[in-house]
Amino acid sequence: MIVTKRENWWQLVLSYHGTELPRTKWRIFGVAVVAMVVTFFEEKHGFHPNLTPLPYTLIAVALGIFLGFRNNASYDRWWEARKLWGALVNTSRTIARQFTTLVGPKGPADEEVLALRKTLVYRAIAFVHALRLSLRNAKDYSELEAFIPREEVAQLANESSKPLAITQRTAVVLREAWERGWIDTMHVPAIDASLSALTDIQGACERIKSTPIPFLSTTLMHRIVAVYCYTLPFGVVDAVKIYTPFVVIMVAYAFFGLDVVGDELEEPFGTDPNDLSLSAISRMIEVNLRQRVGETDLPPLLQPVNEVLS
Repeated sequence: MIVTKRENWWQLVLSYHGTELPRTKWRIFGVAVVAMVVTFFEEKHGFHPNLTPLPYTLIAVALGIFLGFRNNASYDRWWEARKLWGALVNTSRTIARQFTTLVGPKGPADEEVLALRKTLVYRAIAFVHALRLSLRNAKDYSELEAFIPREEVAQLANESSKPLAITQRTAVVLREAWERGWIDTMHVPAIDASLSALTDIQGACERIKSTPIPFLSTTLMHRIVAVYCYTLPFGVVDAVKIYTPFVVIMVAYAFFGLDVVGDELEEPFGTDPNDLSLSAISRMIEVNLRQRVGETDLPPLLQPVNEVLS
């Protein structure tokens, strides 16, 4: 996710990295070439396509509305994904509090109880990292070995839902603690509700990931924008003459840019500059939860690199 201070207006106007320009520059260049060729034939050879700007004006209004609808739908997906990860932050903190206060027999906690609490908190951290890796289609889950046994990480290779497998095993550990009398029966529903909340968040994230904006809508917008921009020189050359390339470039930049915004926001869990900073959120959760079990040797919070927070 792009992180900038936004202090200098000109700096924002002239920004390149993380903007729409890397994806639209060659499209705009193609339109500019077409516009210059049409203008050359108009000025040198009297080429008159006999088109008026009126049809393009009408189409531009409708196209702008449809692009706005599509971008709103993409932003809704992006914002819902961010809210889900905000809920994951809160739920992880809650479940860590429950593990460190509700698990264990009455009286002072001995080493065995403290170890169990740390194991459970580490499993909550493992779930967060596993969810991030799953949403980003990662193949290597070895980083989870810092939080759960290596044997369990190896077994995850056979699991279709690795975060779910981790919560399932966590529930087994909790049941064993309950059977030993280390969790009060009255506290079991509260802890189980927190585990269920983690599963709900996972399912909602997977719903966004596995259900993109309908392919028909996306391809239709791309085609209409392409046809409109590449034929626009024929509709305005009689009216603006030699200024046709400048006019067409400005219009093409606007429509190609709006088209790219929808594509950028549609998949919020990736690693593009404008995708959500899942790694930074996961690291923050890890630090928060490890502090709850008394650890002080903690990894640093992730910072932006070239204004991009991963």
